[in-house]
Amino acid sequence: MELEAHFFALEQELQGGATRSNANRLAQLLADDFVEFGASGNVWGSKAQVIAGLQDEVFLPRRMSGFAVKKLSDGVALVTYRGHRQDVGDSLRSSVWREEHGQWRMVFHQGTPA
Repeated sequence: MELEAHFFALEQELQGGATRSNANRLAQLLADDFVEFGASGNVWGSKAQVIAGLQDEVFLPRRMSGFAVKKLSDGVALVTYRGHRQDVGDSLRSSVWREEHGQWRMVFHQGTPA
């Protein structure tokens, strides 16, 4: 699978309600040192905080456009796109993914209101 298509599928999975409520799958997709700067202004400083917070989330569908991938080095990639949610509007999104033992895991994510 082409790298861009692979990351698109991973980002799309992370935006889906089934994954967001599945702590085991989230633990597989997020790196142990994961950090997020949310479009809301909240900072989640650990993978555990994100997983716990998503368990009670009221899910709302999301869409992506303008998807791009830039390889930063061997085993590290930057993903950028515009996120769309009807309730809060658009945001600019960026994720850093790192390959660990043959699996890509998200290390960092940021959302910025657009």
